[in-house]
Amino acid sequence: MKVTAKKNEQVANMVFASIYPLYLNRLIKNGRTKEELNQVIEWFTGYDDKKLQQLIDDKVTFGTFFKDAKIHPNEHLIKGVVCGYRIEEIEDEFKLYKQCRQMEKLIDELAKGRKMEKILRQG
Repeated sequence: MKVTAKKNEQVANMVFASIYPLYLNRLIKNGRTKEELNQVIEWFTGYDDKKLQQLIDDKVTFGTFFKDAKIHPNEHLIKGVVCGYRIEEIEDEFKLYKQCRQMEKLIDELAKGRKMEKILRQG
């Protein structure tokens, strides 16, 4: 599938705090923990637990969430298909959409029981 400007904008305007509990519930159902979710998010974005909670409390959009993030230098190693989109084929102009899908890919791997060392790509 191809990303459009409209789809990119829709994701940018979504409130992170409304999606975070969905990520968490999915992981808990699969035997994972909030700490593991936060560890994956911290690896990808640089946000520690305190900053992450502040962003949730402030109800920031994904646009703000990713604009202020310090994306991990190994993010290019996150590949595969999420929601019908091949991550490595998402155009650079839709960077925010790509980052959102990359984070979802990491969370998917966590939910599927992949080892943390593999999820946190070391290069």
